[in-house]
This record gives sequence, structure tokens and C-alpha cells, in this order.
Amino acid sequence: MADPSSYRPKPGQIPDSPGVYRFRDEHRRVIYVGKAKSLRQRLANYFQDLAGLHPRTRSMVTTAASVEWTVVSTEVEALQLEYSWIKEYDPRFNVKYRDDKSYPYLAVTMNEEYPRVQVMRGHKKKGVRYFGPYAHAWAIRDTVDLLLRVFPVRTCSAGVFKNASRTGRPCLLGYIGKCSAPCVDRIDADDHRELADEFCDFMTGRTGTYLRRLEKQMAEAAEEMEYERAARLRDDIEALRKAMEKNAVVLADATDADLIAVAEDELEAAVQIFHVRGGRVRGQRGWVTDKVEDVTTGALVEHALQQLYGEERGDSVPKEVLVPALPEPVEPVQEWLTGRRGSIVSLRIPQRGDKKALMETVERNAQQALVLHKTRRASDLTTRSRALEEIAEALDLDSAPLRIECYDISHLQGDDVVASMVVFEDGLQRKSEYRRFQIKGFEGQDDVRSMHEVITRRFRRYLGEKERTGEWTDDESTVVTATGTPPVDGTGTPNADAADGIPAHATGSTPAHGAGELLTDAAEAPLTSSLKDEDGRPRRFAYPPQLVVVDGGQPQVAAARRALDELGIDDIAVCGLAKRLEEVWLPGDDDPVVLPRSSEGLYLLQRVRDEAHRFAITYQRAKRAKRFRSGPLDEVPGLGETRKQALIKHFGSVKKLRAATVQEICEVPGIGRKTAETIAAALVRAAPPAPAVNTATGEIIEEEEPGATPDSPGDPVTAGAPEERRGQET
Repeated sequence: MADPSSYRPKPGQIPDSPGVYRFRDEHRRVIYVGKAKSLRQRLANYFQDLAGLHPRTRSMVTTAASVEWTVVSTEVEALQLEYSWIKEYDPRFNVKYRDDKSYPYLAVTMNEEYPRVQVMRGHKKKGVRYFGPYAHAWAIRDTVDLLLRVFPVRTCSAGVFKNASRTGRPCLLGYIGKCSAPCVDRIDADDHRELADEFCDFMTGRTGTYLRRLEKQMAEAAEEMEYERAARLRDDIEALRKAMEKNAVVLADATDADLIAVAEDELEAAVQIFHVRGGRVRGQRGWVTDKVEDVTTGALVEHALQQLYGEERGDSVPKEVLVPALPEPVEPVQEWLTGRRGSIVSLRIPQRGDKKALMETVERNAQQALVLHKTRRASDLTTRSRALEEIAEALDLDSAPLRIECYDISHLQGDDVVASMVVFEDGLQRKSEYRRFQIKGFEGQDDVRSMHEVITRRFRRYLGEKERTGEWTDDESTVVTATGTPPVDGTGTPNADAADGIPAHATGSTPAHGAGELLTDAAEAPLTSSLKDEDGRPRRFAYPPQLVVVDGGQPQVAAARRALDELGIDDIAVCGLAKRLEEVWLPGDDDPVVLPRSSEGLYLLQRVRDEAHRFAITYQRAKRAKRFRSGPLDEVPGLGETRKQALIKHFGSVKKLRAATVQEICEVPGIGRKTAETIAAALVRAAPPAPAVNTATGEIIEEEEPGATPDSPGDPVTAGAPEERRGQET
């Protein structure tokens, strides 16, 4: 590991001008390429105290052995040179997007004497018109098959074309009218090229002209009683319309634009691009990259633009590029795109309307691509085994942690404080054993106390399960819920929230995998018989983990370790994963364990932590939404959802129910005298105060802010007394 001070340039050597710099390792291999508006200011950031650098940047500067730079005139030139060097040197520490597959394009070889329509992959060739990319090759073939009725362009290979010319007989497509057969001189080269130009015009979105022309020809043929020709033209029109329907209109103004969305976490990023031409989505592609360097979303977008348009010219660069975040600074990138297109290119973030809605669709595709990539990576047995071994080695464990539990605290400014427990066994999610906790020991925001409470409650239940099953007996230890029976509240009904840990399937709220997507975790992984006692009750906390992971740094780790020590449990390892720098903290250590960025162990710990965070914040949002939706009837003990709905249906609203007498409430099916009295009392307690009225003017005076002074302190004000209203309502 090199010391950056050993190759740091001397003061005054680095010019204060735009340029591109390269870091090289001891073998003179380029490991990083970057650009800067001011080389002096940018390079100075790399040669500060190593403790102040991001771990990935620190890894890069300690791997490097020298740095060199090239001065350019403008930032646009710097952008172009940076792209060229990244393509040339393929530096290991730069963001490099990789396709998960080679996307097919619909290509028209306009560089040949007789242009050919075909499916192409790989690098683009000069003189070839490309459309796409498409997700599947069969989608291209379906579209071409429909269009060949109207634009019978050659599709055969060079060998087939030469053989048909030699024998004087066209191929099958020539006989059925889906090829104009230039191989046997049914059409000359100029007319065939014009046909290929019309095909390209239709693919670029100029569809109305051809449809109107065919409709006019069909009408003329019908007037002249050439019904067979009219029928053939009718079928051609239908074929064109079917081809157009394959790409639904998403933007009504015939926009040509590319939409780029990014989904990222601390280690990886997925990019999705939708190509919209003529208001229709003509193609889609995506990339995934390792975030080897510490980059912002804007920087990821800039790298995506470089890869997407670095080899493009002219109309291949659209008039409009919509992105989730703008590069910083944006002007050089926009000028670079304009230069490649030859006219002004708009680079912006969509704010409203159809473009904003389509961008949200692209973002969902990017999120799905990242999840799919992670799922494929996690499903590999060899990778999971290596990850567990790396964790065991880094944390100095006796064996690989086959069961890992992770805990996270979630709240909104101290309200609705909850916690989550997620379980990974053999590197895979075990959703049937996820648990949710409500923090009950105190109120307010204190993540450390919350973590201590959750760990204590979870492992008290574990000790209680061991004692109940006879696996462990120690009268001196503290055990709660030894019978496994859920506590009950004042109404005599089992209270899931009072139990230590709510199973994912125990409450009415449904956990979600992301904002806006509701999925039932319990349904994805139902409880198996191996998790139940002889009497059929779930053994919710019977299995101890080999490793407890908490979302946080030193304070949270110390709280978890203290909770285990207080319960006398010393055979379970504890660590914490700090989100900002992805550092692993161990109890009692002043310095964190820094796993290599490419470590599968770090990837698994991050995935466990992120799942705990998702599960916790989903529960917290559900509780908050339920609290916002709660009404006065929710405060009535023993009043279930069915009877609440019956009351609202009978009276029409809570306001009318509040005005009803006890006798009138008793008329609702299922409501007895005692329940009706309880409902009436609860509604009175929850009744809003009567408005204050100015008796001199009759105006209703709005409620004043606390500490405010009335405008007319001398005006007599009256309000209905709560006692009077209570007597009227009951």
C-alpha cells in the first residue's frame, strides 16, 4: 500500500485550469481517470489526511503510485478526453456500466447497394441506420414481418442474394410479396433504396403520411371497382396500424427523447434507458455497475451519458434527454451532447405531466433491475458460502454464522417508534421469522435505549422458550412469558402489540417491499411445521442466531452487547454496520473493521441491514397512517370493524352518531345497552369544542394561536359548555 505523500506533486506544479488526470499504480497501469474544471483544486482533494477520505477514495490513492494530467482548453474537451481514456485504459476504479446482455437493434444497411433490413447486435457500423434497442429479437422480427407488406425491402443475406441472382429465381418472400426481389431485377437499385428510405421514415415516427397515402389509394381503387387491390391496400393499412400498436403512445406531442433513471445503493447502481421516438417507446436497455468510487447520482448520470452517446452522432442523439439528477456542472455535458447531435440538446429533470409519469415508470424498471441483479447474486450457493466465510474471518468467529438476525429502529421525530428483526439463514431471507416491535419502555427519540429494549425483549423470549421446552433451566435467570401465551389487555383479548415481537403476519397491516408496493411477507414464506411445538403453537423465538447485526455504529452495538450480557448470554456475536461509510463495528473496539469494497461478506451484511431498514420503515409508516386514519370509534374498547361499519351505515356519519341518544344507538344490530353507553361516552370525550361566538356581531371567532391577544378583548364571547353538550348527546 503506497503512501500518497510519496507521489504528491509539489506546490505550484499543478495548473489551475481544466484538464484530465490519471492515477497509475506501481506497474504503470491506469487505475483511475477523472476530469476537473480546476486540476489544482480537484487533485488537492486526493492528498489530504487519509482519515478524511471516503474508504473507496482512500483505497484508490493508496493503490496508486503516481498521478499525471493533461491540460485542455474547455470543460467540454475535458469531458471528451475523459471518455476516450476510460474506453482506452478501462481503469478499475472508474464507474463502468456493464450490460447484462447484448441488446438487439433493427438495422437497415444503407451503406450497401441494395439496403437490407436485419437484426444486429454489438458495435454500430458506419452507414447503417439503427432503431431500438429492443428487449427481444422476436419483437423486431414481428414488427418487420408486418411492415414488409407495405415496404418490401430485402431481408436476405449476401449468400442468398447472390444465389437468387445466379439462378434467376427469388426466395419465398419474393413469391409472397414480402420482398421486392431486387435480386432478379424486379426493382432497380434506386427504387429499392427509396423503399428503404420510406421504411426508415416510418420507423422514426413519420407514420401519418403513409397511412393517409394508402387510405387515399384504397378509396381510389374502390371507386374504380378494383376491389382486390383495395382489399390488399386495406390489409396493408391494418398491418401498419398493428405495427404502430406494438409501441403504445406515451407522449402525445410526438416527442423524441431518451429517459434515463438510476437506482442505487452504497455498492451498486442500475441504470435504465427508455428510447422514445415519435411519442412512442421504441427501445429499452439497462446497465448495472459497481460503485467503485464515491459518486453522486449526477455523476452516475454523466457516466451513463458518456457511455450512451460516446459513439453516436446526428439523430442518434435525441433533442431531449430527461434524467433524475443533473451532472455538476451541467453546461459542459449539455454542450458536449449538442456537439454530437449538431443541434441543441435539452438536458433536464422532468417536473410534471406525461414526461414525469413516464420517468417514474423508468425509475421502477431501474429499481426492479437492481433487485433482480441482487437476487441473482444472492441465489448463488458458492457466493453465499464465500460471504459467510468472509464474515466469520473478519469478525473472528469460530464458524460461519448460518443464522443472522438484524435489528433496526424507525421513527418519525420520536413518534411511532418501532423496531424490526429480520432473519437470514444460510445467506437467504427467512421471512416467516421476521418480527416487529413497538418501543414501550419510554417515549421519545433514543435509538440506543430502543435497541437495548428490543434486544432484551427478544432474547428474554428466547430464554423463556428454552425453559418452557426443558432445554434450559435456571431459576436465577429472568424469564418472561414462560408459558408462551400472549399477554392480554384490559379487554381480555390477546394483544399482539403487548407481546415481545409481532410476527409479520400477526397484524392487519401488510409489510411492503418498497414505497407504494404492498406485498405480504408472511405469504411469501409461511411458517413450516419445524417452527411449531407439539401443540401447534409457533416457536417464535426458540432459535438463537450466531450473529446479531444492528443498524448503527458504536453506541447501538454497545447497547446490544449490554442487553445480552445482562441476560447472561455470551455465545452470540454482535456487530453493527454504519450506513455512511459501510464500516463494521464490534463491541469494545475503538476502530471499525473495514471489509474490502468487493467483499461478498460486506455485500451480504449490507443486504441484511437494508432489509431490516425496509421492514422497520414499512411498519412505522403503516402505524403512522393508521394513526392518521383513526377516529373516535377506534377508542371504544371491544368495538370491532364490523360493528363500526354497521354504526356508520345506520347513521350515515360520525356527526349524526354523536347526536344520537343511547336508545337510538341500541337500534343498530349487534349493539347492546352497555356498548351503546360506552360509544356515547367515547364520542362525547372526543367531541370538538363548540366555536366561540361574538355576541355583539354574531361572528364565529377562529381559534387563536397560543399566547395570541384577541383583537377585541372587551367583546363578550360565549361558547357552549361541554357539560351542556354532554347532557344533550346522552
